[in-house]
Amino acid sequence: MLKKNFNDVVLFLVVARERSFTKAAAKLGVSQSALSHAIKGLESRMNMRLLTRTTRNVAPTEVGEKLIASLEPRLADIERELEAITRLNGIAAGNIRLSAGEHAARAVVWPKLKTFLALYPEINVELVVDNAFTNIVDDQFDAGIRLGESIARDMIAVRIGPDLRMIVVGSPDYLSKYPAPDVPGDLQSHRCINMRLPTTGGMYHWEFEKDGKKMKVKVDGQVTFNHLVERIDAAVSGFGLACLPEDTVQAQLKSGELIQVLDDWCPFFPGYYLYYPNREQHTPAFALLIESLRHRV
Repeated sequence: MLKKNFNDVVLFLVVARERSFTKAAAKLGVSQSALSHAIKGLESRMNMRLLTRTTRNVAPTEVGEKLIASLEPRLADIERELEAITRLNGIAAGNIRLSAGEHAARAVVWPKLKTFLALYPEINVELVVDNAFTNIVDDQFDAGIRLGESIARDMIAVRIGPDLRMIVVGSPDYLSKYPAPDVPGDLQSHRCINMRLPTTGGMYHWEFEKDGKKMKVKVDGQVTFNHLVERIDAAVSGFGLACLPEDTVQAQLKSGELIQVLDDWCPFFPGYYLYYPNREQHTPAFALLIESLRHRV
């Protein structure tokens, strides 16, 4: 009975986390009917309903939430202990979930992960790319990657990337029609390629600094994107000026497809950090990942 209860509790936790029998069944590699039967059996033995089922989704009941709060930390402790024991045998293993923005994932995380994954074939990493500010605790991530200024103070942060700089660029064709701006305020008379912020839904105000003076400028233009690749292409195609991470347009600057303006108003700032809750005791696999991603000058 103990083994059956334990197995079914694990299944319940996956369903509750995914909020879907379909997603949970796919993740576990079992049929939906078998999964539903197991959960119903658990509820029957406990004589209480753990999940509320609707035609669209599944959600834990109040009792289900209490069971999750009680068991998840204990199961996490068991997983950490198993991974520690495995490591004693000379093999690092485990599953790690990371959340990162588009630029961080491409410029910093994935290049380092390729080396890390080759060194530790028994460690599985899921990298979810999302420009929104994900709640890593609620969404069951082990860690997130964001700019240092965006990280809550109650998190542990480890620097994983070099200093960054946002620069303003435009195509030769565009700048042949419109005089290059001398100061950030001149941007208000230019066509600019806007970026919509994923979390608030508002437009990104371009940020500048010179001689200790900081300035934010709201820009206007014909096109707005929420991804980096399209903003670069729009700038190269002459749709206006764009504010972009400098490292993403090095090839276009070198080839002459893009020209930089307002250089002296674009300072460097601290780059990306990996962050995680300070109350979490991380696994050996996660500790290895931290050291692999850590920025070294």
